[in-house]
Amino acid sequence: MAEFMLNDASVTINSVDLSSYVTSVTLSQSADSLETTAMGDSARTFIGGLTNGTIDIDFNADFAASKTEATIYPLIGTVTTVVVKPASGSVSATNPSFTCSCVVTEWDSINGSIGELATHSISWQLAAAPVKATS
Repeated sequence: MAEFMLNDASVTINSVDLSSYVTSVTLSQSADSLETTAMGDSARTFIGGLTNGTIDIDFNADFAASKTEATIYPLIGTVTTVVVKPASGSVSATNPSFTCSCVVTEWDSINGSIGELATHSISWQLAAAPVKATS
């Protein structure tokens, strides 16, 4: 797959497909940089350290059974599984899935202003490195 427009991402939280409510999704990963520079070196040297990650998702709000609020609200304070794919459909080398264990630390049950669309936003810490699957 070459460049593509992200308009069909798949997001499943705790085995519930919430893709049709997602307006934005970002899975970020980073690694610490550990300096290994020693006497006699003419330049600083580094190795990779521990990894870290977050997942940020924005949703349109829905309070119906098995929708955004009903799915996520009971998970506050727990670790849950989030699966993200760039597009719906089968997992492949060009449509990998990322399975993440996430610490559910926040949830905006109600978010919006008069006359605006009600939304939810999350930013959760990954509890472990995500697992990427291509088949």
